[in-house]
Order: sequence, then C-alpha cells, then structure tokens
Amino acid sequence: MHFIKHLLLFSKNHLMQLRRKWLSLPLLLIFPIILVGLAATIIISFFSPVDKSPIEIGLVDLDGSEETQLVVQLIEESSQLGSYIVIHSMSEKDALAAIDQDKISSYIVFPANFTNHLYQGESVKMPIIGNPNQPLESYMITELMESVSRHLRSSQANILTINNYAKEFGLDNEARNEFVFQQFQDFLFYTIGRDRVLNEKEISNLATASPVDYFVVGGWLIIITIWIFSIFQVLTKEHSNRLKNRMRLYGVTELQQSIAKIIVTLVVSLIFSGISFYFLSSLFETEVIVQDLVRIGIVTTLYSSFFLLSLAIIETLISSQKLRLLAQSLFTVASLILSGAIIPVIYYPLSIQAVMPYIFSFESLRWMQEILLNDRLYADYIPLLLMNGAGTLILLAASSWKERVIQ
Repeated sequence: MHFIKHLLLFSKNHLMQLRRKWLSLPLLLIFPIILVGLAATIIISFFSPVDKSPIEIGLVDLDGSEETQLVVQLIEESSQLGSYIVIHSMSEKDALAAIDQDKISSYIVFPANFTNHLYQGESVKMPIIGNPNQPLESYMITELMESVSRHLRSSQANILTINNYAKEFGLDNEARNEFVFQQFQDFLFYTIGRDRVLNEKEISNLATASPVDYFVVGGWLIIITIWIFSIFQVLTKEHSNRLKNRMRLYGVTELQQSIAKIIVTLVVSLIFSGISFYFLSSLFETEVIVQDLVRIGIVTTLYSSFFLLSLAIIETLISSQKLRLLAQSLFTVASLILSGAIIPVIYYPLSIQAVMPYIFSFESLRWMQEILLNDRLYADYIPLLLMNGAGTLILLAASSWKERVIQ
C-alpha cells in the first residue's frame, strides 16, 4: 500500500515538474523534429537511386539461324541488369557507325556457322566490340556475356551427348536435327527458368528501393528516442544526502522514484509519439489501418519501456551525475546506430548483423518497417517482451543491491 502511495506521489510530482516547464517543453519537442528532418533529407538524397539511361548494345547476327534468336532471348532473360540494358539488332556496318556516334556502348557478333559449330562440338565464340569512349559499360557487357557463355557451354555438352545417342539409334538427319534443335530449346529455357527462380529470392534493400519511407520510419524512431531521453533527464533531479536520508526514514526507495519517472516519461512520450505518427502516416504509400496502429503502438511501447529501464539501470548503478549522463548518452547513441535508423543494417559487416536480432532497437525498427512498408499482418512481440522482463529483473536487483550497500 505504501509502495503504491509513494509511486502516485512521485508521479504527480513529476507531472507538476513538467507543467512548470511548459515554456521550454515545446522547444524540447520541436527541436528533434527539425534536427532529424534535416539529417534525413541529406541521407535520403544520398541513398536515393540516380536515374540513368539504360546501356544500349548492338547485336550483329551473321549466322541468321533460329538458334541465334534463342540465344538473344537468353541474353535478355539472364541479364542481372534488367531494364538497364537495351539490345538493338542491326548490321555490322550500322553497329560501327553507332559506336562512332556514341549511340551504343558495344555490340555483340554472332559469327557465321555459329549453329553448326555449336552442334559439332566446336568452341563457340561471340566477339564483343567495345566503345572506347564508354569503357565501364563495355566491361559490364563483357561480364554479362561470360555468364551467357557458361550457359551455352553447359547446353552444348548435353546436346552433343544427345546427338551421339540419336546417331546410334539410326535416326535420319532431318529427324535428328529437329530433335536436337528441340533439345537445344529445352536446355535454353531450363537455364532461363533457373535464373528466374534465383531472381525471385533477391535481397530487398528498402534503404535504396524506398528511401523516403525507410528513413521516415527510422527518423520517427530517432525522434521518439530523443524525446524519451530528454524528458527522462528533465525529470531527473539530484537530491542532497540529507534529503535522501529523510526520504528513507519515510520508507521511500530509489526504486519507487525510478518507476514513477519511467511511468510519467512513458505516458508523455507515447502521447507525443501518437500525435507525430498521425502526421507522418500520410507520407507512406501503403494505407495504415487500425490493426497496424495497434501493432505499431505495442512495438513502440515495448521499445520505449525497455529504453527507459536501461536508463534507470544506468542511473541506479552510477552515482556520479556527469558520468551517469555520459553513460546514458553513449547508450542512446549506440542503440540508434545499431538499430539501422541512421545507417541501414545491410551495410554493416556480417559479424555485426549476426547479433542484431538481440538488440532491442533493431528488433523494434525491423517490425515497424515490416508493418508499415511490407504490409506485415503480424508482429513478433516475444523478443521485446523477454527483453523488458530481463530489464525489469535487472533494475529490481540493482535497486535492491544499492539499498543494501547504502544501509
């Protein structure tokens, strides 16, 4: 009963403390928004993809067979550059003129007897004539054609084996050529289909795919963190040893004061977070429904509560005011950096990415992004709940230990 009474008393005192600072409180709330907004504008412009015209290459078919047309399809489908490559079929004379006029980066030549060499097991080569004024683009095309050549060599080995078996079965030349051509098509479509399966599992980098949405969510988390840290420091007040001793005589513990400060800071910060999110939600391309608001509210509450528990633990363990403020500031900065809100997680080394799921700020921001940017219909609260449970136990143990040391 006395615990609840003292808790309510300190909570009321903290609210009155905030009320007395109503003139400076708006500045405390607006300044992080301005600061984070300016920083986000710079970062978004850095990570935003630059629009660039596609690389144009020419295709000179000196063979003119059906097989070379399928190879062209293979080049287009297996390209890892997607819409950044445009292939134009042209004569060799036109290709040379296009290079002189810088209209294409290079052109690929399918030599005469390309199909016959392919079926007879001879080495097939596709010469690439590059543009000396565009060396980087020419190098990219060369790397692309190396990938295509590997597909062709694989298909050629299988076709030769089938062709030899067809000869042993005594098939006439016309039927055997038609059969071999069908197998050539099947192997090409197989390699194309294999590449499509791999491309479906591409990494989605939200930082470059939708940088505005990504950094809006990250910036909102940074603003919430600054609000929590600032309000917590405003409510922190140093008491003289004489006053502390008198408070102990009345049964007041530091744990009660810490919990009251956590509750008031959490309530006030959540109110400001809800108001700010109402204005920020209009920036997202996807519609934010009521269920999303509930999930975001739960994740934000769990994040804020653990962050406050961590600040309270540091305050309990460190008696020096300056050293305590330094430790809390370093913890706040480290939490924001490791969350991915400032630097996207994908740019960190793999050794750091492996421990990211155990960091509360990363886990919170990840689920915020999943809900808001990927239309996730659920959120895993268990890691954050376990972290909050562990933080509560640590705070209770640290407070109990400090009370015994003082006594």
